[in-house]
Amino acid sequence: MKNILSISIGSSSRDHITEKEFLGQVCRLERRGTDGDFDRAVELYAELDGIVDAFGVGGAEFYLEVGTRRYYFRDCKRISRVVRKSKIGDGNGVKGLLARRALSALEEHLNQEGKTLKGLPALKTNAVDRYQMAEALVDAGCDVTFGDFMFALGMPIAIHSLSAVRLLAAMILPWLTQLPYMWFYPLGEQQDKEPEPRYTRYYDQAVILAGDFIQIRSHMPDDLSGKIIVTNTTTARNVEELQRRGLHMLVTTTPRLEGRSFGTNVMEATLLALMDKPQTEVTQVDFLDLIERIPLEPAIEVLN
Repeated sequence: MKNILSISIGSSSRDHITEKEFLGQVCRLERRGTDGDFDRAVELYAELDGIVDAFGVGGAEFYLEVGTRRYYFRDCKRISRVVRKSKIGDGNGVKGLLARRALSALEEHLNQEGKTLKGLPALKTNAVDRYQMAEALVDAGCDVTFGDFMFALGMPIAIHSLSAVRLLAAMILPWLTQLPYMWFYPLGEQQDKEPEPRYTRYYDQAVILAGDFIQIRSHMPDDLSGKIIVTNTTTARNVEELQRRGLHMLVTTTPRLEGRSFGTNVMEATLLALMDKPQTEVTQVDFLDLIERIPLEPAIEVLN
């Protein structure tokens, strides 16, 4: 059995354990939250290094990749320094691949209804955080509004081009990534707070709501009728909440296992654990080959 442990800085209320067979190999997938305690997360990585086959880095990531540039988080270097034996994935290796596969699957689903993604208005909560998904939305033909100023900086300013996103990243990420991680991302119990509707105009005009689910949920309105959410990790409780609010369709870039979709960091860690080669030799081609062989499919659920 392969043991995959995602240590998340997020809320422990979202913890989950499941076993799943991939290509004949049983994998035990666990998500363990530290309720915003970064120091405790680092301690767990150090204690369990070499005991688990692969770690997932949850609620954080080593760097943000925007265009051709990478911006590394100072805090997260503490994690990479203590992990010496186990493989480790923060999702960056696969999230672009999975996002494109999810949008391709959504396009096929819509085509069966005589619809298409082309021209649909979309709100991408934070393009700097998930640039490859933002790029995939644009490539799919969506009319995308990027909410980086709103969801990262609390300013009601919309962005409408990827070039503006890249410029924003170059301006703010070199210093933002040096600050404590919890200053600009909700951690621990903050993730469980009731949504506080804001930026209603941008939610209302969008058919597609895309990005990190914690960010989408933080300011979503009570009525989500007719809308499609494209996101990452969601629990059974999240799905019930979205159904009550009238959401039409939920698309997660990772498959739903026993009622919840795990984050891309868990999927990357699982793929790494299944590969019989050192992590330093793993390429995007290796990831894509394994994703297609399993296959690792997105989940599309019509809720209303």
